[in-house]
Amino acid sequence: MKNNSRRAFMEKAFGAVAGVGAIASLYAMKKTWDPLPSVKAAGFTTLDLSAYEGNKLVTEKWRGKPVFVLKQTPDMVEVAKKKGELKRLIKVGNDYYLVALGLCTHLGCIPGYNPDTKSFLCACHGGTYDSTADVTKAPPPRGLDIPPFKINGNTIVLGEEGPEYKQMLKEGITLRV
Repeated sequence: MKNNSRRAFMEKAFGAVAGVGAIASLYAMKKTWDPLPSVKAAGFTTLDLSAYEGNKLVTEKWRGKPVFVLKQTPDMVEVAKKKGELKRLIKVGNDYYLVALGLCTHLGCIPGYNPDTKSFLCACHGGTYDSTADVTKAPPPRGLDIPPFKINGNTIVLGEEGPEYKQMLKEGITLRV
């Protein structure tokens, strides 16, 4: 009888150790599959739009890519309304902003902004964009892409898909990036 109780105890002890080992192994595997904190942090960028000035281009960074932020002046908004391009802009409060990836949709070059003409020029092949980042001269096939964003008060969070961004996708204003 003594032998039997010792064997039962050893079986239970072995089972407990094996169970703890299995749980530890599963936890370790899950941790290796999770993205690193630095990767998670690079996925979102928060921009406080109250600091931007009209017709002054600011280049931010999101996921290692340049993002152009351009607060529209009242005359730029009027031109966009007349051309039917207001839908490419993001309205926060009473102001309109261009928020777009700073990569030409032709070959991925970084266009330069001219505040005097209120336009972008991609020097590689001469493609131009207006102040709403819509194409005004080929070869770019479409306007600059708009990154996913979510409006949160006076800030926008790049990397999150808010209802305004989803509407832009639905209307074909931008492609998913």
